[in-house]
Amino acid sequence: MSRFLFPRWTNLVLPLILIVGATAPIYMAFMVAYGLSPKTLDVGYQPTQPVPYSHALHVGQLGLDCRYCHNTVEQSPQASLPPTQTCMNCHTQIRKESLKLEPVRKSYESGMPIEWTRVNKVGDYAYFDHSAHVNRGVSCVECHGRVDQMEVVKRAAPLSMGWCLECHRDPEQRIRPVDEVFNLGWDAASHLNDADRQALVTQYHLNPSENCSTCHR
Repeated sequence: MSRFLFPRWTNLVLPLILIVGATAPIYMAFMVAYGLSPKTLDVGYQPTQPVPYSHALHVGQLGLDCRYCHNTVEQSPQASLPPTQTCMNCHTQIRKESLKLEPVRKSYESGMPIEWTRVNKVGDYAYFDHSAHVNRGVSCVECHGRVDQMEVVKRAAPLSMGWCLECHRDPEQRIRPVDEVFNLGWDAASHLNDADRQALVTQYHLNPSENCSTCHR
């Protein structure tokens, strides 16, 4: 019986195998840390929606409250996407012949929901509760940016684990009075000093967890 398990020519590829084996873990770590991170791929993500809805018009100019469309944000982990009925509360009377609103009218007549494209979404492996944040002084702008100035909504923050932990480790810089949470133009820097911020931390009993199980359940 021959004591050789492989042909002799395989010795020629041994150096290549060793090099690939040594560098592959480094390459994969780089890809995960940078190439596949939300910060690299998703900040600025701005998909085309089935209906050209302008937050700059509805929220910025007309003063529509975030909670009118995202009406579960104070009671639920999810902020919810508005059903067609919410749109038609106004648009049965306003611009009811607009061609841009044809998909809304068809949805209303058929009962089939509009297939909005979600812009901001954490990974399926992470848990985020909107109600826990907005009821403790964390404004929409901290995660979503100045949506009231966006003609087309885009992702303003990476929504990565490291980015979330920055806030959990230093919440004083990112909170405001609860009654100003949905006032997107409210400037905390002009209204709060360090003592005010610390008072809010105490008032809202803020001690954000850094335990893995808080978000990875």
